[in-house]
Amino acid sequence: MNERTQVATLSVASNSFLTLAKIVIGSISGSVSILSEGIHSGIDLIAAFIALFAVRESGKPADSRHAYGHGKIENVSGTIEAVLIFIAAIMIIFKAIQKAYSILEGGGSTSDNLGIGMIIMGFSSLINFFVSRQLMRVGKRTGSIALEADALHLRTDVYTSAGVFCGLLLIKITGWAILDPLVAIGVALLIFKTSFELTKEAFSPLVDVSLPEEECEIISEVLRLHANEFVEFHKLRTRKAGAERHVDLHLVVAKYTPVVDVHELCDRIELEINKKLHGTHILIHAEPCSKRGEACPVEEATSPTCQRCQAKNENKRQRLDN
Repeated sequence: MNERTQVATLSVASNSFLTLAKIVIGSISGSVSILSEGIHSGIDLIAAFIALFAVRESGKPADSRHAYGHGKIENVSGTIEAVLIFIAAIMIIFKAIQKAYSILEGGGSTSDNLGIGMIIMGFSSLINFFVSRQLMRVGKRTGSIALEADALHLRTDVYTSAGVFCGLLLIKITGWAILDPLVAIGVALLIFKTSFELTKEAFSPLVDVSLPEEECEIISEVLRLHANEFVEFHKLRTRKAGAERHVDLHLVVAKYTPVVDVHELCDRIELEINKKLHGTHILIHAEPCSKRGEACPVEEATSPTCQRCQAKNENKRQRLDN
């Protein structure tokens, strides 16, 4: 079992325990804010199962039907998770409004079991803090959108659980039962925010949005380090599929440069990009320079690259004349 699968399994285990605990305690105490957290954790549990499935499937090698691999499974799973979070937030708001009406009409009161609710909320916040940190660490290092999405879920749960804890504490001190549904609505609003951010991050690669600007700059910097070995590069395109990055570009080299030299240059560029951006698949289309003298695309017509092109052109013409 690889590291990504291990942390995804850890998320499933922790969410299973917390979902059960919150629903049981919420039912005993009658607190809609605790029940809302139970619903939130239940959605997180479903999301954790989806993330576990996604990291397993996306790690499979390319096959005849999926020549570019299975990386976008992670993006699909992240989008589904975002929709689930959005649905959970709507459910929480609906339940909170019902509870608020009940309290305002004189049908709601504080519970004697809020203490155990505070304990489970505090415990939940601590567990999710450490699990989300581990998920985000592995997700960032491996470029897994599924693990990052799961980490965002649990990080939201850290804040919402802490918020519910504070709300229960205020209810216990003041006896104001109306704080319970108000805290639940606050939880839902935080969940809406997470859903929006996750949708944007997970869905963008599905429509082949370019890599972030800082990653494109890393690629350009590697190319600039080899600028004296080629004339120019253009048509640089980038995209991401799950944990995998895809890059392709056109590399203009001196005319009549031996194929083996061009191949070795492309290999060096690809290796250096991969050292800085792990899991990057690079396709370089090499093409000969067709310009000379004042039309040379480099800064100066007398540059070594331009001189080499002209020298090679001259040698070629001499061989043809002979």
